Amino acid sequence: MTKEQVFDGLKEVLTVLRPHTDLTGVDYETELVRGLGIDSLTMMLLSLAVEEKFKMRFPDGQPMPVTVGDVCENVLKEL
Repeated sequence: MTKEQVFDGLKEVLTVLRPHTDLTGVDYETELVRGLGIDSLTMMLLSLAVEEKFKMRFPDGQPMPVTVGDVCENVLKEL
């Protein structure tokens, strides 16, 4: 799986979790909290949805991702 495929899948997940957020300008550098307004509850839901979407698990104790690109890289590491 490529980074672009993970990015596209992540945008699909974000569309479900944040239906009223405009994701057209989202790129790898977009910050999850400042750029998308993701709070701690939504971050947890995002992690669970990404794990389900990509059929993988994030390891315990991993630092919280800051950007969309961080999430993509973390997914690729675990696939």
